[in-house]
Amino acid sequence: MAGVNHVITMDLHASQIQGFFNIPVDNLYAEPTSLTWIREHINLDQAVIVSPDAGGVKRATSIAGRLDLPFAVIHKERTRPNEISRMTLTGEVSGKTAILIDDMADTCGTLCTAAEVLAEHGTTQVVSVVTHGILSGDAIKKLNACTALSRVVVTNTVPLLGKDAMCDKIALIDISPTLAGRLFLQTSVDMVKGLMRVYRGLQTNAQR
Repeated sequence: MAGVNHVITMDLHASQIQGFFNIPVDNLYAEPTSLTWIREHINLDQAVIVSPDAGGVKRATSIAGRLDLPFAVIHKERTRPNEISRMTLTGEVSGKTAILIDDMADTCGTLCTAAEVLAEHGTTQVVSVVTHGILSGDAIKKLNACTALSRVVVTNTVPLLGKDAMCDKIALIDISPTLAGRLFLQTSVDMVKGLMRVYRGLQTNAQR
């Protein structure tokens, strides 16, 4: 990273990744924009926040707390990477809209299997809200075939490259204002630091 002195990113899969940099790293969160979308598009009177795995519990409980909604979690067992062998639901979801919260949708195997588990437990609909829509491999095919999943909401941190046109379940959240706001703040801080350096330089010259 020649010349890079600051990194701004969003929803790192593991916050420990910041430790591999020897320069400042700002890990922004998509949660505020996700909350706005949920409030505007989902009836919260009969809704429940669901984490598709134990690793996402902190993220999902944070959103559940801000929306004052109940919380459920799906425990999954993998036989190999990106392949789920079994899923077990903990929490009450019957008769409710389940909102699956995750940081990324890669092959979408987890999302589809989780949606099917939730449907089997009596949810009225399943909506997934994800930060990074990677959608690799046959992810679009899986989403189109998954009748249990009614909507997949992703941000534009990863270019969809027309994949959203191939699946009408996909909805997009624009997080550019969040990134722009942080860039503006950083530019303002750098500008103030520059003015302070000039001011100190003038003071030094005046004292000579």
